Amino acid sequence: MKLKTWFIFLMISTIGVLLSLANAPKIFEYHLLENQQSEINNTDEAYNKMMDVLTHQRCMNYHPNDNIHKQGNDLHSHYFGMERGEDDKGFQATICNACHNSENNKYSGVPRAPHWSLAPASMGWEGLTRSQIPERLVDKNVYGQRSFDELVKHMTEDELVLWAWSPGIDTNDQEREIPPVSKEEFKNVVEYWFDNGAVIPTK
Repeated sequence: MKLKTWFIFLMISTIGVLLSLANAPKIFEYHLLENQQSEINNTDEAYNKMMDVLTHQRCMNYHPNDNIHKQGNDLHSHYFGMERGEDDKGFQATICNACHNSENNKYSGVPRAPHWSLAPASMGWEGLTRSQIPERLVDKNVYGQRSFDELVKHMTEDELVLWAWSPGIDTNDQEREIPPVSKEEFKNVVEYWFDNGAVIPTK
């Protein structure tokens, strides 16, 4: 009799445990949702840091919505009436590389890069919002059918882009302001954002 009572008790206990486990949230599902939420937050963070750089004056000066290069933190028009000209590099008499050479000029304040030029007119960012700029960035009709890999390479390896973190002095002998995100962190967030689908957060 005692054996039968013990067996019944054991069965009831087992059923109770199984029912409680069935109703409890699954640890695997919890961690999966937690990781997905973390990734969404990281993607937004990567996007925001990337945009902090792309909307900084070091970048915006080279992406005007007209044919005039901008200068300084106030984005004023280039001195001496310089304009886009042929191949985005000025006109024959005033070609960009006549002044912009391979090194920052520490005496005149003229900045450098191996291929100094304006971004093509189709890539004008001036006046666009933080969501409109990346929309244009990933539009292949605008960026010459570039793949994500090609865009990442341009944004993380191009010497003209990376100049933003070593801009030298201006014409008043003052150090130019650099973007609010370090060069290495910018590279990381660009790669992360593109690797995760280049999602533009909703407003």
